[in-house]
Amino acid sequence: MAEIANRFSESMPDDSLRGRYLVAADHLRDPNFFRSVVLVVEHDEKGAMGLIINRPSQVEVRQALEGHFEVPHLTEPVFEGGPVEPAALFVLHDEVELGSPEAVVLPGLFVGNDADVFGRVIEATQKTEKPQFRVFAGCAGWGPGQLEGEIARGDWRITDAAAPSVFGDDPYEIWDRELRGAGKPHPLFPEQQGRADLN
Repeated sequence: MAEIANRFSESMPDDSLRGRYLVAADHLRDPNFFRSVVLVVEHDEKGAMGLIINRPSQVEVRQALEGHFEVPHLTEPVFEGGPVEPAALFVLHDEVELGSPEAVVLPGLFVGNDADVFGRVIEATQKTEKPQFRVFAGCAGWGPGQLEGEIARGDWRITDAAAPSVFGDDPYEIWDRELRGAGKPHPLFPEQQGRADLN
C-alpha cells in the first residue's frame, strides 16, 4: 500500500485536482450537476473526469451487473456518476490488492471500469474483511481547460476528498456539508480561500 501511495504521489502534478471534490455552487442550476459533489478521478492537460458521489439511483448493483455476474447479495444502489457514457459502469473501491498507481484516486481509494476489476472486487466481497465499494453509471467529463474555466467562473468549489466520506456518509447530506466548508486554496485557484457564499 505504501509503495502504491508513494508512486502515486510522485506521479501526480501539484496542480492536479485528482482526489479532490468539486462542490457545485449554490447558483449552478445545470440539472446534470445541481447540488452535486463530484470526485475528480482524472485531471491533466487533456481534461478531467469525475464521478458524482451523492446521487444514488433506484437500480441495485445486482441488477446492473445482471448477465455478467450473479451477485444476488449486492443490493446496494448504483450511483448516477454523470451524464457522459451513462451505460458505462465504474467502481470505486478500497481493495489495496487490486490497486495500481494508475488507478489510485487518492491513497486507499481506487477506480476501475473493466470486467476484471469488477470480478475481483465482487470476489473480495465474499471475504471476511469485505472491501468498501460503490458502483457508478456514467461519469462527468471536461475537455482541456473547460473545468478550469468553470471553477474560475465560480461554478465549483474545491474541497479535500477522503475515502470514508465517499463510502460512509449519507449521500443526501454531503453537498450541504461540503459547500459550507468549501473554499480551501488550491495552487490553480488560490482566490478560493475562505468559506463559500451560500446566498
